[in-house]
Amino acid sequence: MGLEIGIEWLTLIMFGSLVVLLMAGLPLAFVTGGLACVFLFVLGDERALNIVPSRIFPLMTNYQLSAIPLFIFMASMLERAGIINEMFDVIYKVLGGVRGGLAAATIIASTVLAAMVGVIGAAVVTMGIIALPAMLDRGYNAKIAMGSIMAGGTLGILIPPSILAIIYAVVAEQSVGELFIGAVIPGLLLSGMYVAYVLIRCAINPEMGPPIPPEERITGREKIRLMSNMSAPISLIVIVLGVIFTGVATPVEAAGIGTFGAIIVAAIHRKLDWQTIREAAITTLKASAMVIWIMFGATIFVGLYVLEGGQQFVQNALEATGLGPWGILIIMQLVLIILGMFLDWVGILLLCVPIFVPIVKALGAEAFGLSDPDDLVLWFGVLYLVNMQMSFLSPPFGYALFYLRGVAPPEIPMGDIFRSALPFLALQVVGLLLCMFFPEIIIWLPKLVYG
Repeated sequence: MGLEIGIEWLTLIMFGSLVVLLMAGLPLAFVTGGLACVFLFVLGDERALNIVPSRIFPLMTNYQLSAIPLFIFMASMLERAGIINEMFDVIYKVLGGVRGGLAAATIIASTVLAAMVGVIGAAVVTMGIIALPAMLDRGYNAKIAMGSIMAGGTLGILIPPSILAIIYAVVAEQSVGELFIGAVIPGLLLSGMYVAYVLIRCAINPEMGPPIPPEERITGREKIRLMSNMSAPISLIVIVLGVIFTGVATPVEAAGIGTFGAIIVAAIHRKLDWQTIREAAITTLKASAMVIWIMFGATIFVGLYVLEGGQQFVQNALEATGLGPWGILIIMQLVLIILGMFLDWVGILLLCVPIFVPIVKALGAEAFGLSDPDDLVLWFGVLYLVNMQMSFLSPPFGYALFYLRGVAPPEIPMGDIFRSALPFLALQVVGLLLCMFFPEIIIWLPKLVYG
């Protein structure tokens, strides 16, 4: 038999060693998986190692997860076909005459992009390459320019087809389609808040975002002609999300349609060649492998922790605070925000969701003024997605900050990039609170669609 360690000490040792190894710069996937195997051997006997295949195999055979590589491939194809450049160009010319119009154009383009791309990095990097020089050349305030690129880029986590939503649905055993639909209004709400913030700031202080000079503006007829250039990618989004929302196809089938559509869109734009397909396939392989490895490692780690009684321990600890259901929910959100500063989103999902979801279910829908237990899980799921957006902007390790650092002009200091994210982080907090205290924002649309 293995060692007998009390759950309090085990929690401290397991999560303490996780933090130390991550601080040492080791990759999350191998840290969680490796630690889990070590603890399995220390706590149990060789038979305990059977947890490893029994936790990993259901993931390997999970049909829903096959949507992930398909959506990543669709995004890579669209990116390489130059769609993103064109789309920014269109929105930029349509909105350029307004104060702050280019920053608003960046956010709107990122919102449309988010509906094509389930991953964050692509949107921030591409917008950083295209939109940042365009705004800085026009005399935009660097902080407004960078903030709008990063905030817009994080929408990919929320607006369907979000990869995070697919993984969440698999871990929490929930319908992917419902989660997608539940995230639409919060996503558009946040996007609208970013645009409003930029336009109001630039209206108060026109020097922050001057309109483009009259000789660069275009006529109404040219605007319509430009809009028609975007018809192929936009109709692709409409088809992919349409078949999911109407229930005609599952998210996986929709991802297949989207992938095929992306290849056709690339062909229409005369960008379809072996080089493009090969690069898109390699990007897909790298991104999917990273996600799946993290899932493998973290599932074993959390599986062991739950098996040793960790679930009950966390539940008792939260109840012992005496804060009631709302207090517990707020603590959970704070834990997610703090973890978001240090860990990546897949890791947070796999470490927290398996422990948090049963606790939320145990609190009951009535505690939060909801009538249906299914609504409760959906609501918590979308709150989690909204929360994870913040992890991309929160210093010191927010991914969006570093994606932008990679493409921003070298003379912009890292401190400025951090500071430019703060107003948008504040807006995300407001968005999270709105979704928490007005669950209808999340639940209304799925009810309308699914009845």
